[in-house]
Amino acid sequence: MDTGKKKKFALNILLFLTIMVLTIWFVFREEDFGAVFTAMRQMSLWHLSLAVVIALFFVAMEGIMIWYLLRSIDGTSSLSSCISCSFIGFLFSGITPSATGGQPMQLYYLKKDGNSWSLSSVVLMTVALMYKLVLVLFGAGILVFWNRPLKSYLGIFYYRLFLLGMILNTMLVVVLLMVMFTPSVIRFLTGRLEWLAVKLHLLKEAGSKKARLDHFMSSYEEALHFLKEHRGKMFVVLLGTVVQRAAVFALTYVVYRGMGMSGTELTTIMWLQASVYIAVDMLPVPGAQGITEAMYRRVFRDIFTAGHVTASMCISRGVSFYLMILVGIAVTVYQFCIKKWTGAD
Repeated sequence: MDTGKKKKFALNILLFLTIMVLTIWFVFREEDFGAVFTAMRQMSLWHLSLAVVIALFFVAMEGIMIWYLLRSIDGTSSLSSCISCSFIGFLFSGITPSATGGQPMQLYYLKKDGNSWSLSSVVLMTVALMYKLVLVLFGAGILVFWNRPLKSYLGIFYYRLFLLGMILNTMLVVVLLMVMFTPSVIRFLTGRLEWLAVKLHLLKEAGSKKARLDHFMSSYEEALHFLKEHRGKMFVVLLGTVVQRAAVFALTYVVYRGMGMSGTELTTIMWLQASVYIAVDMLPVPGAQGITEAMYRRVFRDIFTAGHVTASMCISRGVSFYLMILVGIAVTVYQFCIKKWTGAD
């Protein structure tokens, strides 16, 4: 990592930590921390362990799908490498605005692991497409079949964030579909950007660059053609993404039951948690910190009894986001530092 990238990474970390501190202040500024901590201690150890397993499964499942697709188009990465890739992606998505840093780092890691740029690009774009598509499908189902209760639970967030999130995620799905299944768009955009860079004297015009672009596009189109011809593999990834998403939506219900509560159905909590994800997914804040916590407390205030909504949020958010960030840090340090120092495979 060069000096410029190190500075950018350090700034992202600083921004992430600043927002995290502000979020903690926002959450607890009007709360009795002792009461919240007491409520958190009521959490069943078995349910807490299950919540951790679900969070780990959620991140690892992306790696499993990356491995499944790479294996189909002659990729070189092992299953463990692909799971590491997913945790690295989670970390850099979590610390950068709008999760913009996740896929570039995953692409770099997969290339470092012996895969070509073109194959890695197709696989990561496919996984990203399915990830967003399933989120949009969940949201559409909620709007059609559960719209009235959703409005009641979300209040002002229904119009200000949820519908905005649906629009932004749907637009991104359309863009990904255009880019994926119209390779000429990629070729045109890349060519225009290169032409502009040459005109601005940022790049020197060279035939080797055009040759590399042609090679990349040829490999990209071959991989894309393979996936088009094997739609069953795309369907498997779609189903895997549905299971992945449903699992993390159910995590809050595990916390709910672990705190000794009952009376609200699993599906109600899942739809509400899905609505929170949809609302904050595209916001330009690292990890959607602050707004996620604010929306959670509004949405679940009638689900968790008084004094427990903040405790449940700390557990749910702590397990599904902050703990996974720590795991991502550990995996990243191991893959890029320890393995390099020790020469481990």
